[in-house]
Amino acid sequence: MASPYFMHSRSVLTRGGNQSAICPPAAASLRSRLTRRRTKDQVSSVAVKVEAEEATVSEQRPSSAPLSTGSCCELKPKTEPEASLQHPHSRRRRQLKVEYDQDEGVSPVKTECWEPPDWKKQLGFIREMRSSRDAPVDNMGAEKCYDTNAPGHVRRFQVLVSLMLSSQTKDQVTAAAMQKLRAHGCTVENILATDDEKLGKLIYPVGFWRNKVKYLKLTSAMLQKEFGGDIPNTVEGLVRLPGVGPKMAHLAMDIAWDQVSGIGVDTHVHRISNRLGWLRKPTKSPEETRKALEEWLPRELWSEINWLLVGFGQQVCQPVSPLCSMCLNQHSCPSAHKCSPAKRPKAGSPCSTSPTSSFKIKTESVKDETTNKESPVSPTTLRRPKNKVNS
Repeated sequence: MASPYFMHSRSVLTRGGNQSAICPPAAASLRSRLTRRRTKDQVSSVAVKVEAEEATVSEQRPSSAPLSTGSCCELKPKTEPEASLQHPHSRRRRQLKVEYDQDEGVSPVKTECWEPPDWKKQLGFIREMRSSRDAPVDNMGAEKCYDTNAPGHVRRFQVLVSLMLSSQTKDQVTAAAMQKLRAHGCTVENILATDDEKLGKLIYPVGFWRNKVKYLKLTSAMLQKEFGGDIPNTVEGLVRLPGVGPKMAHLAMDIAWDQVSGIGVDTHVHRISNRLGWLRKPTKSPEETRKALEEWLPRELWSEINWLLVGFGQQVCQPVSPLCSMCLNQHSCPSAHKCSPAKRPKAGSPCSTSPTSSFKIKTESVKDETTNKESPVSPTTLRRPKNKVNS
């Protein structure tokens, strides 16, 4: 049969010979379009894979390494949207960093410096109680023990010697020992030329005088060898000397070199600072007290605080039986009246050299009929007329 239908079916069923030759023109054009589309899709997918692989290689390759000139494919610079799509993490990090740097609304965390309550009022009362300047430290301290007419290096050496002798020793004993040393010749050369027995007799009876004889000899030799007979002008250099601690070093810097390097904390300053509550937490050593005080106490008071508290501790806030009833800080001190005597010391007792003469207190003894004891002194009568305090 010569029907076109059967002719087309025969060509499909037999599949023999060249199919393009026997296929009708419409089928051939449809087939060619499908073939071209399939080929184009394959080429585009291959191009995408190549581009993805090149992008991976470019991420692993250092940015400073140049691309090889012989590469078959060149990477085209990507626009900002493309880079943000392919590298979301790096883009997010950059945004966070820029936003953090430019954010002006976030204020930095402010750390408030701790300071004890009412410390300024307490310090003012201590200045008032010390205004007469009649404590032992005022007349026989390290500032009064050197020869003002001696050369500068000799004066500084005598200041250091008086500080070394004052450890665990009353000011009266230290001043007497310094007077004998100065009469003998208190210089580096004379100390080295004096034998230990003679030097011990000169400084006796200061506390631990045998050890201090050794320290004086070793320190004098070190000063002559390393510092040309003068004392060091730094705290680090002073604490290297035998028998010199941080307290002596800071006081020597203040008195000898007129430089405030720190607070000189001895037993008086250590005790009174803990009693007044001037520390964030109680301390167990003078060095801990020094660090705690320097955290909050203004630097312009570092030089004055040693002189004030030492004299205050010698007259009022004594180690044993402090005279809290005569202290102007008895209402604000957390340690007041915990170990204080109930009545004033009698005339002629060791405590009579305290502030009774300097305060000029005028009180009347009121005796209780039932207990026949003297009542405590009223705090209003303790105040001295306001005078200018010499700082």
